[in-house]
Amino acid sequence: MSGKSAAHRIADDVYKAELQRLQTEFVKLQEWVRTTGARVVVIFEGRDAAGKGGAIKRITESLNPRVVRVAALPAPTERERGQWYFQRYAAALPTRGEITLFDRSWYNRAGVEKVMGFCTPDEHSRFLEQAPVFEQLLVDDGILLRKYWFSVSQGEQLRRFRKRRNDPLRRWKLSPMDLEAVNRWDDYSRARDEMMAHTDVAASPWYVVESEIKKHARLNMMAHLLSTIPYSEVALRQVDLPERPVDTGNYQRPDRENYRYVPDYAATLTREA
Repeated sequence: MSGKSAAHRIADDVYKAELQRLQTEFVKLQEWVRTTGARVVVIFEGRDAAGKGGAIKRITESLNPRVVRVAALPAPTERERGQWYFQRYAAALPTRGEITLFDRSWYNRAGVEKVMGFCTPDEHSRFLEQAPVFEQLLVDDGILLRKYWFSVSQGEQLRRFRKRRNDPLRRWKLSPMDLEAVNRWDDYSRARDEMMAHTDVAASPWYVVESEIKKHARLNMMAHLLSTIPYSEVALRQVDLPERPVDTGNYQRPDRENYRYVPDYAATLTREA
């Protein structure tokens, strides 16, 4: 589904300025959600290395984790495998005044579980029938649900895998499942197409994010999400900081020797410089 040329990229200073502007808007959205009691669910789906995590990071880095939570569920436990499929995802849904960002979601069943054989054909078919019904229930209950599919080309995905492999800070992100995805590209494509055909519905449509250029994808997704929610700026209470109180002499700080201070490692770097 990707095909956008990477030849034209926005300048870094333009990207940083627009990212900051959008992040400021997300703070406004957060405060609107918190004060109005709205509930927001955003689903991030797409192939491995498509840029989902990077977009989530840029959205959340200036937000309150008590209001905006990221749900990245691990593989289901034996107990969870015996439950209604949507049950563990329902437990992660927001309460009033919260936003939940699903870094992968119940759509695991339509993708990796289908392709890797982690579910039966009947379970997969049942999921495609039930997902729109489940989402309709969420929407009917007042949840603002948004679903994003990050689309990346085969060549760009492989390039990002190689970059991860060579980066000691990101090598942990490269799993055997990622490598298997390279060999099963067409299988994942067919699974995605079938998923879209069944679950791209009026009440909970899919929005495709062209993710060949990560920075563009982040700005596009963030701007679009903000445009779909009717938030408004909430006037925050003005905080007046008190003057520093006068030292009354009634408190005497204990000697430093009574505490275990962390060694000044930074000072050694300063001396070396």
